Amino acid sequence: MIGDEGEQIGVMPPFEALKLARSKNLDLVEISPTAQPPVCRIMDYGKYLYQQEKKEREAKKHQKTITVKEVKFRINVDDHDYETKKNHVLRFLDGGDKVKATIFFRGREMTRTGLGRQILERLIRDVEPHSIVEFRPRQEGNTLHAILAPKKTAVEREKEREREAKQKAKQEKKLAQEKEKPAPAAAATAEIPDPVPQA
Repeated sequence: MIGDEGEQIGVMPPFEALKLARSKNLDLVEISPTAQPPVCRIMDYGKYLYQQEKKEREAKKHQKTITVKEVKFRINVDDHDYETKKNHVLRFLDGGDKVKATIFFRGREMTRTGLGRQILERLIRDVEPHSIVEFRPRQEGNTLHAILAPKKTAVEREKEREREAKQKAKQEKKLAQEKEKPAPAAAATAEIPDPVPQA
């Protein structure tokens, strides 16, 4: 038997242990039922459950769940549509998500799977600086897909964003200082009166 402060109380019958726990207005919790004799502890069980739940919530806060976003293409995709979808892919990768690029083949398009493979290979080349290829283009039934993962971790991306923000702030500060410098010179020239010709 273990007390509510963590001290060893010793072996006692269950009735006495329950009586002791109730006198302290706490619960008697069986910790190790397989031990001989079974080990019990006096504690506030509701408080214990609350603390466990709180720890789990705290642990979940620090976890980053990676989701897989899907971008669908067709084999007859136009350049503008391709660029728009490529920008979506880049945005998802920048957000730390994986991207599944999929091409569906309908009917006779199944004979032109090479065109779909070319589109996916082009996408992989275009987003190469921002991604790594987890799965090269592969066909399953009437779909061809590739999976791309972000090249940088969330921490690296955050550091890069902070660095870019600092650089931008420095540039803005420098521009503001440059704008302020010529202003006093212009005011000084404005105060000097023009010489009046003497006749």
